[in-house]
Amino acid sequence: MKKNKITQTILTGAVAMLGTTGIAQQVTAVTDKIVDPPARSEIRPFHVHFSDAALADLRRRVLATNWPDRELVGDLRQGLQLETMKKLAHYWATEYNWRKIEATLNALPQFITNIDGVDIHFIHVRSKQKNALPIIITHGWPGSIIEQLKVIGPLTDPTAYGGKAEDAFDVVIPSLPGHGFSGKPTELGWDPVRIARAWIVLMKRLGYTRYVAQGGDWGDAVTEQMAVIAPPELLGIHTNMAATLPPEVSKALATGGPTPEGLSTPDEQHAWDQLSSFWKTGLGYATEMANRPQTLYGLQDSPIGLAAWMLDHDIKSTELITRVFDGKSEGLTREDVINNITLYWLTGTAVSSARLYWENKLAFFDIKHITIPVAVSAFPDEIYQAPRTWAEKAFPHLIHYNKLPKGGHFAAWEQPQEFCDEIRESFRSLR
Repeated sequence: MKKNKITQTILTGAVAMLGTTGIAQQVTAVTDKIVDPPARSEIRPFHVHFSDAALADLRRRVLATNWPDRELVGDLRQGLQLETMKKLAHYWATEYNWRKIEATLNALPQFITNIDGVDIHFIHVRSKQKNALPIIITHGWPGSIIEQLKVIGPLTDPTAYGGKAEDAFDVVIPSLPGHGFSGKPTELGWDPVRIARAWIVLMKRLGYTRYVAQGGDWGDAVTEQMAVIAPPELLGIHTNMAATLPPEVSKALATGGPTPEGLSTPDEQHAWDQLSSFWKTGLGYATEMANRPQTLYGLQDSPIGLAAWMLDHDIKSTELITRVFDGKSEGLTREDVINNITLYWLTGTAVSSARLYWENKLAFFDIKHITIPVAVSAFPDEIYQAPRTWAEKAFPHLIHYNKLPKGGHFAAWEQPQEFCDEIRESFRSLR
């Protein structure tokens, strides 16, 4: 039987088969060609504004939701529970105010620039500290630039948040192509490798001759590809969702085999348990988007349909968000959650963002043979908490590893203080 595309996408080990050196040489050659003429390389200010009519239409659609029957189980095994979604809908339609996050975004320096034929939106906040280290931070799906907003202040102005002046960063946060305020590609080929090339061009266009990069989820895939390309300006990377799977673990996941031999520590066994559970019950959304993203018309037409699809990403995040709408105090608030979903709705990016899964040909969690400095923060409620032993084998120049006690898939959003502490510690030796 032919493997479905998501299994191929995540587990085939395309980088290893093609050879890291060959890919890096090919990518570097193409990167050198992405030099837009002056008119194309212009950086333009950007301002967010959606009409009152668009917001009224959103509320009308939420209130007009055609609800399904209640689930037949008392937990999340059948997906997002009806009670949770009705609480979300009530808040979204009657209490939520998009204009607040719109004002927050417009208080930040935002820009658009065209790279390789696509308009790239990004936030760019320079620190007041003279020797700030530039960092480009990349979100994933179903995230957006909104999940990084809480870390901008602490990273650019550390002394105001209990840090030291010498730990300051200039922060660049781009929207992935097809996501948020960036353009939607009109041609094939915008995969993590091509996005990595675009980010390298972006940092060069901003005038940075040395910088670091960070990412989780698709942000990790893009950031790791930047490290594979290894432009001389890139000093090192940090990831909160590292690709560290040993070949025997990838093979066992791909074939549905038994627990692989050689799991030598409790952390390795725990990582296997997390991964095998996700492979059995958590890949539904990714399978559909990797195979048939254009079929997701319902997400473009129904705000509640979009919300449910986005929130059913990984079980720990779904459980956290369920608690949020039950009134519990968590790392995220109801407003946080709805801000992100509303951004996807208003920008009409439900389907265009899904195409990244279709475009990707890399084995997501397989080792990419990166030789530049790498820092890893392993949060417990991530899809899997990368063990130190796997990280050390995956990254021969591992400059920082920390196993954190709390936090999940959206680390910068859920646990911004811990995330910022990790970034500061990770790159201190590279300044």
